Amino acid sequence: MHFESEAIRTQNERTQYQEHSTPLYLTSSFVFDDAEDMRASFSEEKERNIYSRFTNPNNSEFTEKMVKMEGAEAGFSFATGMSAVFSSLAALLNSGDHIISARAVFGSTHSLFTKFFPKWNISHSYFNVNEVDKIEELIKPETKMIFAETPTNPGLDILDLELLGRIAKKHNIILVIDNCFATPWLQNPIKYGADLVIHSATKLIDGQGRVLGGVTVGRADLIREIYLFSRNTGPALSPFNAWVLSKSLETLSVRLDKHCENAEKVARFLESQANAENVKYPFLKSHPQYEIAIKQMKKGGNIVSFEIKGGIEAGRKFIDAVKLCSRSANLGDTRSIVTHPASTTHSKLSEEDRLEAGITPGLVRVSVGLEHVEDIIEDLKQALNSI
Repeated sequence: MHFESEAIRTQNERTQYQEHSTPLYLTSSFVFDDAEDMRASFSEEKERNIYSRFTNPNNSEFTEKMVKMEGAEAGFSFATGMSAVFSSLAALLNSGDHIISARAVFGSTHSLFTKFFPKWNISHSYFNVNEVDKIEELIKPETKMIFAETPTNPGLDILDLELLGRIAKKHNIILVIDNCFATPWLQNPIKYGADLVIHSATKLIDGQGRVLGGVTVGRADLIREIYLFSRNTGPALSPFNAWVLSKSLETLSVRLDKHCENAEKVARFLESQANAENVKYPFLKSHPQYEIAIKQMKKGGNIVSFEIKGGIEAGRKFIDAVKLCSRSANLGDTRSIVTHPASTTHSKLSEEDRLEAGITPGLVRVSVGLEHVEDIIEDLKQALNSI
């Protein structure tokens, strides 16, 4: 079936009640017929639900949809996007291993690489998003993994997935792509050689700012290790959140098409404003990696970034001046959101680290929502004019 049909028609088998919409399975555990059934289930001779920290029908339905949408072999769902990132990497990395990552990554992922993994003797090397051709120079005998976001958060740089896939395959390295900004509707990294794809389902997959969730899909052998790690460490997605996210996927393509339409109009408006510089949107021809974006993405997504003249104080004034847009650290909501990364989401990074990740003092990230685009533009216009 086509993507849209899979998103709607992939669901659990109906119960004896013949429900049309999948019910909630709010249970912590499941019962067994007898001692033999219980033994066979725990020894994994049977594939069945045992405990909701392991699997749950709602989690399984959501995961299966994501597996099909990304063209993956298997998957596992998590309580948050960052639990998906941490658990997926921790399950596959050992003491002494080395990660190569794009420098432009989400702030918490950066902290994972720089603050927590070193405790377990897991090292990392960063590459600049504009110097992907230098990745091979960073490869060591102990290099186990390449990690990247594309588009990046919050700078909207685009990495060439095909090139990353070739490098990973050549050196037998696991390629992990955070596909949060694109979702499986706009981009499928596995087509280009990714072994694992990670999503913060909290964002566009939910789409209405209601629940937290994460998911990792990819090669079955890698997902098996991630499942075993997560089964024992407990970063499980709640069944209720899984139910919400599975229903949200039914409208992902329709919602995201409109998000993209609005975002491109907002980006073109911002290019015309004197107070806005370095406007970045993947499907603007002015984007430095425009050719790569149109090669591997269906549309440009819902995020627009730009630089406000006047630096950090101008950025704060702009945030204070918006009226329609929400001031929030989230993104991918029906409601448009503005964020000033230097003073919020990436404020704990050093100034040097922020600049190396492309986060300048006046950078503003706009998560363009589903309001009427003229109302979004009018709000941004009056906020810019107030500076």
